[in-house]
Amino acid sequence: MNTSVPPSTLHPLTVIDGPPAWKRLVVAVLLSMVGGVGMWSVVVALPAVQAEFGVARAEASLPFTLTMVGFGLGGVAIGRMADRMGITIPSLLATAALASGYLLSALAPNITVLAVIYGALIGFGASAGFGPLVADISHWFARRRGLAIAICASGNYLAGTFWPPIVERAIDAYGWRAAHVGVGLFCAVAMVPLALLLRRRLPTTTADGAAAASFVPPERAFGITPGTLQALLVVAGVGCCVAMSMPQVHIVAYCGDLGYGVARGAEMLALMLACGIISRIGSGFIADRIGGLRTLLLGSVLQGLALLLYLFFDGLTSLYVISALFGLFQGGIVPSYAIIIRDFFSPREAGGRLGLVVLATVFGMALGGWLSGKIFDLAGSYQAAFLNGLGFNLLNVAIIVFLMVRSAGQRRHLVGAPA
Repeated sequence: MNTSVPPSTLHPLTVIDGPPAWKRLVVAVLLSMVGGVGMWSVVVALPAVQAEFGVARAEASLPFTLTMVGFGLGGVAIGRMADRMGITIPSLLATAALASGYLLSALAPNITVLAVIYGALIGFGASAGFGPLVADISHWFARRRGLAIAICASGNYLAGTFWPPIVERAIDAYGWRAAHVGVGLFCAVAMVPLALLLRRRLPTTTADGAAAASFVPPERAFGITPGTLQALLVVAGVGCCVAMSMPQVHIVAYCGDLGYGVARGAEMLALMLACGIISRIGSGFIADRIGGLRTLLLGSVLQGLALLLYLFFDGLTSLYVISALFGLFQGGIVPSYAIIIRDFFSPREAGGRLGLVVLATVFGMALGGWLSGKIFDLAGSYQAAFLNGLGFNLLNVAIIVFLMVRSAGQRRHLVGAPA
């Protein structure tokens, strides 16, 4: 089946930042929001799954852990496929993995099989709706690239708002197995036509022209190799997301420990994610004016400030306020990496390279969630865990500052070089 439209059907002057680009962005957000169910259904189903299989909470959390692994690795694999053949075929393959994963999960005889299905199929399939889609959208925008990337990256957060109540009600009414079948069928019906709407690709001349106008090699921008820049972004991704995970993973338990109840913590988490959507879109406007690197520095510094506030204020009202601030500060961090990659790497490598950074952020979230819990077990409070998050956040800030200093030095060197 040929899923591509001849590039000649698009006029170069009407593509980049034009109506076709904005229409594509709408489709991408919808596809991301539907496919994002793979990141959230496992969390909602955890109590029902634990009760049916009669396992401990740690065992019942295994599907979530493997989902994160599948999501991270899938982003790299699907991103590289999209670099070579466009986004449609990889999205269709991801849809098949996601839908079949939900259908097969309904037949899982034990928690181990369910976890493997979630990791190998559901997590892998859901990954196409984040990094690969963001990388694809970045090719269609130049003047408004930051905003477009931020909006596309918000699809995952929209999924977190849209899917949990639907899945919870379906589980309550029909059981978790029937709910998974329903989700799988819906994904197949909704995602296939959305993926096919993305089959149109940029004309080669338009893509090459846009790349030449916006791509600055890292050797010229920072005086370092592409591999070094990639490694620095990977480490930075781990650092920022270890810090990010502290409130996101533990705010519910923290409120329980303080005597406010887990329901209050859940409300703070929802508030955090809702403010994260605002932050992501706002960061896009900012990035279009000051660039992805400075936007990443701004978000990371403000995220560290919010973590610092958690150390000094633990009243109920103050925790609501700080959680809202944390969401507003951190939401634009991950999309900033996509902008940096499009600014300093070849567009033909965008999907794979962004996939590696997203894998690093997923690893950082997983590591940070576990590390904060371990520190709590050893110290008996979350104060040391917040300090640990601040330390990793400083690592992220240090890498960004290093790159900015290198960039300034490289500019002086180029200006002073003989013509």
